[in-house]
Amino acid sequence: MQLIIKTAISLMIILIASAVSKKHPSLSGLIGVMPLTGALVLIWVYLENKGEPVILQNFAKGALWGLLPTILFFISVFFCLKKGFPLYVVLPISFGIWGVGAVFHQFFLK
Repeated sequence: MQLIIKTAISLMIILIASAVSKKHPSLSGLIGVMPLTGALVLIWVYLENKGEPVILQNFAKGALWGLLPTILFFISVFFCLKKGFPLYVVLPISFGIWGVGAVFHQFFLK
């Protein structure tokens, strides 16, 4: 049942962001990256680990430092699109940059 609830809430957020993008693309972008998803994951981590403070602290630390690779992802998306690259080129480049940032994230947080 938890999996169904998680899926339904996540799908609802994605659908709302997509629907809003038709009239307000920048608001849709804000919805897509808002802390709501992080808060939802924090709730699931809390429930699945019986509120274990160390696990929650490590999640929060990982999320905080994980913002850096995510910022790199969106910076590369922005500049690639500004240069006129098609989305099928933009996404692999941006995910590649995010991936390099994620490797550093994991290396330095161990």
